[in-house]
Amino acid sequence: MTKPVLFVTNYVAPDRVGAFQALHERVGIELVLFGGRSHHATGAVEDPGVPFRTVAERDVGKPAADGRAVVCGTAGRRALPAAYLAARRAKVPFILWSALWHEPRTPAHVAARPLLRHIHRRADAVVTYGPHVSAHARRLGARRVFEAPQAVDNAFWSESQDLDSHAFTALFAGRAAPEKGLDVLRRAWAQADLPGAQLRVAEGLTPDELRNFYASGDVLVVPSLRTRAFREPWGLVCNEAMNQAIPIIASDETGAAAGGLVRHERNGLITRAGDPDDLARALRRLHDDPALRARLGEAGRRDVAAYTYDSYAAGFAEALLACGAA
Repeated sequence: MTKPVLFVTNYVAPDRVGAFQALHERVGIELVLFGGRSHHATGAVEDPGVPFRTVAERDVGKPAADGRAVVCGTAGRRALPAAYLAARRAKVPFILWSALWHEPRTPAHVAARPLLRHIHRRADAVVTYGPHVSAHARRLGARRVFEAPQAVDNAFWSESQDLDSHAFTALFAGRAAPEKGLDVLRRAWAQADLPGAQLRVAEGLTPDELRNFYASGDVLVVPSLRTRAFREPWGLVCNEAMNQAIPIIASDETGAAAGGLVRHERNGLITRAGDPDDLARALRRLHDDPALRARLGEAGRRDVAAYTYDSYAAGFAEALLACGAA
């Protein structure tokens, strides 16, 4: 029996289930889950729909000999070095799965920089969220870099919703954490002064409720900020809303903008992070120009169609092939 590819991660968020299932169908994987803190508003699922085992973070390297390759992300404090060293001991390819497009400045991250640079240089391959992460990986010395596009279930998120007409509505979906920029959006909204318009904020909705939430709006705002510890890796809310033909206003610190999904004047508007004046101008512009909203929204629906679970799985498959572990 062919050994699986061991994929080490802390947990599986609902929007990752389809991606892992597509990857399993293509190459055969087993998830090694070590738990920990969830940074996703949607939390984690109990059953990811593919083979998995649960271990303590300190033990993530123990199954290495059971796989034909080891993939590991950057979550956790011990998991990455443990998985990397275990793969080397087992003499199987090691693939780094990276979402980082900057070097965090917290004391723990600064202390870990030499190790992270070493792993980037010595990994058999690095798989990234998109070109913004790829560029950072190459700056750190990565030799083989492949991209697995961030994706959602486009068929689900694009289902037509029959909702009544409404006044201009701007949407924010996600955690009210400082790095998400909600405070900046609230200041911009007050400055924009749009009589009769409404700003709606959502967190913790079910997928069906969230899809209806997107359909009820005219623009999704993703005003992410860069902090010492965080830089928005992507923002899957962009993929979800674009399937409903909703234009995006994203800050230039949003991974989906830096990574090429949200494109200024094509399917959305990109503003300076932390600048409520710039964001207010973008809001007023879309409020005043329904034709522009429609054009950007339809372009977004077309563009996001290429960001699929199959494309995600293909990126990993290409990396495995290059490492001799396909």
